[in-house]
Amino acid sequence: MVVFWTAWFTHRSLVASSTSYYYVAFENAFPVADGLLTAAVVAGAVALRRQHATAMLWLLLGAGAGIYLAGMDILFDVEHQIWWTTGAGGWIELAINIITVSASVSLTRWTWRHRGELLGE
Repeated sequence: MVVFWTAWFTHRSLVASSTSYYYVAFENAFPVADGLLTAAVVAGAVALRRQHATAMLWLLLGAGAGIYLAGMDILFDVEHQIWWTTGAGGWIELAINIITVSASVSLTRWTWRHRGELLGE
């Protein structure tokens, strides 16, 4: 997240899939939501390290936020044919979508499998 948003705001051409107004406006709507997702995952990691039961809450919040944001991003990319028609930027976008979905689903599964330990049962 930090690398993407740093690149977006400092050297957009590294990560932008398109220069169209609608694409830029769409991407500019994500920093707060991505920040909240990141904050939830970091809070989960801190709670895990401290062996606090709130780890489960934070990890599931972060995973759910990732799935939700990926869903929005994927729908936009499909509707606007971002993956296949914008060159290397489209492939970067597809990779980000795959990584986000994979990481979010994996985090959900891991958290649920370890719920007893996380809740101190």
